Amino acid sequence: MSEPTNSPADLVEEDLATAPTAVALLAPQNGVPQVVDNESLFESALAELAQGSGPFAVDAERASGFKFSARAYLIQIKRHNGGLHLIDPIPFGPGHRLFVELNQLLQSDEVILHASTQDLPCLRELGINPANLFDTELGGRLAGLPRVGLGPLLESLMEVSLAKEHSAADWSKRPLPQDWLNYAALDVELLIELRDKVHALLASANKLKWAQEEFQAILDAPPPPPKIDPWRRTSGMHKVKKREQLAIVRALWTVRNEIAQEIDISQSRLLSDAAIVELAMVAHAKPIKTKKDLERAIRPLGLRARWMENSATWISTITDAIALPEEGWPKARSDADSLPPMKIWRERFPEKYAPLTHAKARLAEKSAEAERSAELAIPLENMITPEYVRRVCWMSPKGSVAQALATLGARTWQIEIAGPILEAALLESEPLVEPVIEGDEAALE
Repeated sequence: MSEPTNSPADLVEEDLATAPTAVALLAPQNGVPQVVDNESLFESALAELAQGSGPFAVDAERASGFKFSARAYLIQIKRHNGGLHLIDPIPFGPGHRLFVELNQLLQSDEVILHASTQDLPCLRELGINPANLFDTELGGRLAGLPRVGLGPLLESLMEVSLAKEHSAADWSKRPLPQDWLNYAALDVELLIELRDKVHALLASANKLKWAQEEFQAILDAPPPPPKIDPWRRTSGMHKVKKREQLAIVRALWTVRNEIAQEIDISQSRLLSDAAIVELAMVAHAKPIKTKKDLERAIRPLGLRARWMENSATWISTITDAIALPEEGWPKARSDADSLPPMKIWRERFPEKYAPLTHAKARLAEKSAEAERSAELAIPLENMITPEYVRRVCWMSPKGSVAQALATLGARTWQIEIAGPILEAALLESEPLVEPVIEGDEAALE
């Protein structure tokens, strides 16, 4: 058997071992540009970008954790010979004629985004729909790099360090502080050069076509369907065992969501998930009829003044939920098209569990024959979506496994790798006794 060649991750680690300390990137080469917040400045930015060449480096800043909406509060764009621009979208709004022009310009070449699935929704809300995408974060994953955040990638591939101290800031604030603008500008300052580095790694590993297929799939993906019973995703729900308690969680979550959406504030700032669960747990044993009752129930969590601003609403919501007849309580389990919990497969669905154990092991085990993740230098969750593995084992398709994977949304390259492994696993009727490797098991759960 031939000696294995070094993976991109190995080469990067070797480079890091001998590379000098990364140089801190403190400011854009040409300084922080003026914020584009009126039509005249926007038109000038469009003209300058049009005079440039090559792909567009794009980023967006939101106010996650502060606002209910996921709208963009700043758009950063850079292009070779086209300048670096910071666009405040708030004065213009979605569908503005200048965003239409910007979209047409961006569709003329490749758009580079880092972790594109995070920024594409807020860009599309404004009318920006890239036609050609390169995602440096996903590209780094497919190349097998160990750390794929923007900062780590710049450090490992370009020997540049990038401060991230404002990543969780409230970008809805106006005017935006100058150091925030500097931070935002740095996010696209070297994004084009980083794209070229990742592109080269993918090409050298013969994975460029895989990456392009992934990027196109992101662009083609339809909007996610509305979640069924989204209130069931409240953090700490595993503590809630009774249906009458579920009724309180549902009621508080729904009212909180309505208020948060109306005033555009993060739900957790109105009332945390932990507080909702705690109130549901204690409401029957200790009736919550007054503001003092409410304070007493959630004080152990670290009482926030903002939680009490709607105390009357929380109290009336709890009272109404408790008054519901049993037929008005939520079901113990959701009607969503979800698979049974993994922990019950072994006992209740052994014919599904056995193939699943073999599929996991064969996708993850460290052997010359079946080791795919290390051989291909791709994280398991990128090689094949864990949910697809579970669903194929659950369905036990009588026809083509490849067709079943394609229907679920797997890419052609993923099907070529994982399809034969799943086909073999489906023939197994006895589960593996030995657990798969802990780290790989976690990746597939």
